[in-house]
Amino acid sequence: MANLLDQFAAAVERHPQRTAIIGGDGREITYRELQIRAQQFARKWRRKGIAHGDRVLLAMPVNADLYASLAGLWSLGATVVLPEPAMGLAGLRHAARTTRPKAFCAAGLFALLGFVVPELMRLRLLLPGGAPGDEPIALVQDADTALISFTSGTTGQAKAIPRSHAFLMAQHDAIAPVLESDLAERDLVAFPVFTLINLAAGRTTVLPNWKMNKLDRLSPEKLAGWIAQQQVTRLLIPPSLCETLARCEGIGPVHRVFTGGGPVFPDLIERLLGKPGLEVVCVYGSTEAEPIAHLEARDITDRDLRDMAAGKGLLVGRPVSQIKLRIRDDEVQVAGDHVNDGYLDPAHCEENKIKEGGTIWHRTGDAGRLDAQGRLWLWGRLGSDVKTPGGRMFPFAVEVAARQWSGVQQSALICLDERPVLCIEGDEGQLSEWRHLAQGFGVSDVLYLKKIPMDKRHRSKVDRAKLLQFLGS
Repeated sequence: MANLLDQFAAAVERHPQRTAIIGGDGREITYRELQIRAQQFARKWRRKGIAHGDRVLLAMPVNADLYASLAGLWSLGATVVLPEPAMGLAGLRHAARTTRPKAFCAAGLFALLGFVVPELMRLRLLLPGGAPGDEPIALVQDADTALISFTSGTTGQAKAIPRSHAFLMAQHDAIAPVLESDLAERDLVAFPVFTLINLAAGRTTVLPNWKMNKLDRLSPEKLAGWIAQQQVTRLLIPPSLCETLARCEGIGPVHRVFTGGGPVFPDLIERLLGKPGLEVVCVYGSTEAEPIAHLEARDITDRDLRDMAAGKGLLVGRPVSQIKLRIRDDEVQVAGDHVNDGYLDPAHCEENKIKEGGTIWHRTGDAGRLDAQGRLWLWGRLGSDVKTPGGRMFPFAVEVAARQWSGVQQSALICLDERPVLCIEGDEGQLSEWRHLAQGFGVSDVLYLKKIPMDKRHRSKVDRAKLLQFLGS
């Protein structure tokens, strides 16, 4: 079975002089140059004692060296530990304590942390750099653990997820058909996993020229300027950046947007489709299973829009062909080669995995249903439902509808003091109208908030814990 390193090597042979990555500083690196850099890193780090099976904690700016480091470490048979960026220094320390790596691979300011952070000081420090020679590199086995990454931690402790090279290849096989194109695309990519897919496919990736942890500060002018400067043709970005894109006056040669990492509401889709020639694809997945389903926005019917406005939930499309999907007790559960079958800590498996014979089902924690056409509709997270006079209600029943009300920018249905409360961010002058509309869903309490807190990873999901903490203070 091939792996991503094999796929990347094949892409180098096909397109040695094609630009592989354009960094946020505008610097370009070709496929051949990226391969040479990865090989140089590998030789240097092999001489530093990195061998097959060693865990290496990786912390670098998102640039070409990050991906060269991944390739270099993988070619040595090492396991790369990627901390959750949204957790900042706490995430880095959590990753070190959880995985107990042998070395810390870092660049820039991250490297300085190796001298001051207790969990990192004991680790061997690896810096990017070249080394001459051509000594053989270890062969990668499909069953070798390629990555250990982490869940976002928004609903509890961030869980460590081991991924083998075979798993990453299965994920590639599930995502690649969604991204396939006969054109010479230039993809602006905000999700690292899609950069890996592009490197395997021989496509050019343009990296963001903004900080991903400050998405709410990115102006439409800066986004449009980067698109125009790099002649970007497709975007792979979270819904929060789609909101910014919708406010751009011009989007250059962009003809397609792939978005996910949070709910993609119909009002946002409508604003994006208002841009001439733009197609939108919504991708639903989770850290443990990506992708699960996808939806071509142009396939959303008027009936679907009416159903979403009436409280039927959020349509996210058909499950990808490589996945098994079922609904049990309102929960979306999935299985397949690109669905992770366990966690580094076996205790987490008890809560999130169901073993039935030779199949391991992952509990997504999302509530939803399948319609008569086999399409998936989401209702929100399990445990986020509230009691109303009409019975139990999940957040998306109201939130998806509320996003289509005049003046609403963001909404969140929560349970406050044992009563359903709809929090709305938007034009406060329409509060009375919102209250009237909310009553149709059995929600009589509507609160205006200047800003509803969003998740740190993509700024695309409501941070309900933080919202409840704010309202209770």
